[in-house]
Amino acid sequence: MGEVRPAAVAGTWYPGTRAALERAVDSHLEAAGNDATANRDATSCPLALIAPHAGLMYSGPVAAYAYRLVRGCSYDAIVMVGPSHYVGFEGVSIWPRGAWDTPVGPVTVAEDLAAEIAAASPAIAERPAAHAREHSLEMQMPFIARLLPGVPVVPLVMGYQTRQTAEQLGDTLARTLGQRAAGVERARVLLVASSDLSHFNDARTASRMDGVIARHVDGFDPEALMDALEREPGHACGGGPMVAVLRAARTLGASRARVLRYGDSGDVSGDKASVVGYMAAAAW
Repeated sequence: MGEVRPAAVAGTWYPGTRAALERAVDSHLEAAGNDATANRDATSCPLALIAPHAGLMYSGPVAAYAYRLVRGCSYDAIVMVGPSHYVGFEGVSIWPRGAWDTPVGPVTVAEDLAAEIAAASPAIAERPAAHAREHSLEMQMPFIARLLPGVPVVPLVMGYQTRQTAEQLGDTLARTLGQRAAGVERARVLLVASSDLSHFNDARTASRMDGVIARHVDGFDPEALMDALEREPGHACGGGPMVAVLRAARTLGASRARVLRYGDSGDVSGDKASVVGYMAAAAW
């Protein structure tokens, strides 16, 4: 299998055993699926998702609104883009081979696709240290392993989230995936951006700040989203990944995006004085 990236936060940020993790994921998906307002958004299989990455008990209820849309869908690969919380660097770090360990079993890397993406831009390079402790992509794995078993992934972590890096990555993904789809009949790749929203404000302030991000996502306007992020960098820890994924999805043919759910950590903890905002969204 090659290089295996060990799970860094299993047993702390999410359950560390298969049975417990599957129960937790299924519970969040069931709650989202039973929400009458959510059923209006269950249309066709999405091209892109935006999902949060906090501890599963906190952000899982929101992330489920995005991942519930892929149930029954077929994809050839999943390209994941998340922020780097611990290592600062220019460009994007790729995990190009092997697998990521999870309590549900290993999630393999789409090595051929990863090589094509890495070769398409000098900004994409191997930086294993950027992945070692990083939770932004790992927190997507419980849903991916449960709902899309056997579908390989391309893990990408973005360093400094400049406009140049975000837009270049979006264009690189669109170009690479567009060429791949043209050469492989019915090739289908799911794009996933991992991001939480504002951090440690009271719930009313958080809702106001996070509403700016949500409006630009609903408007399917990654350029306006990047403008907002440059004005107020604290609005989203994964703003650059969101811009890159939305930009790529639009070029690849998606025509609309929709915010599916908004919430904050206080919905679970009961503490509305200092919250982290969470958003689930999709593009088709």
